[in-house]
Amino acid sequence: MSDLLERLRARGWRMTSQRRVVAEVLAGEHVHLTADEVHARAVARLPEIARATVYNTLGELVALGEVVELSTDGRAKRYDPNAHQPHQHLVCSNCGIIRDVRPTGDPLAVLPHGERFGFTVSKADVTYRGLCPACA
Repeated sequence: MSDLLERLRARGWRMTSQRRVVAEVLAGEHVHLTADEVHARAVARLPEIARATVYNTLGELVALGEVVELSTDGRAKRYDPNAHQPHQHLVCSNCGIIRDVRPTGDPLAVLPHGERFGFTVSKADVTYRGLCPACA
């Protein structure tokens, strides 16, 4: 069973067959699918699942904090199930593939106090960009 499914069960989230399929499609590391990609993969497992059900389920998962909604460079929103594992993203500037990365060090420590403008900084979202091996 995936980490996402385990977390949802622990929360007592009502696990209908449609919700389960969406959660199963999102399972794994380096998963950053668009809603349409989630729908296409869900249909392959459960042909009667509606696009609206997929969108509603993704919205619920984001609202619960179990999935993170990503938007990179104006491309379609993507959904990351690794919401509880600290990580940043590596994005290919050409094809848009996304990989989870876990660099060492504290990204908050890089921002000098003089550049914080009085903000109490609690979180840093770092995105690394470049070309993947296939596009390079």
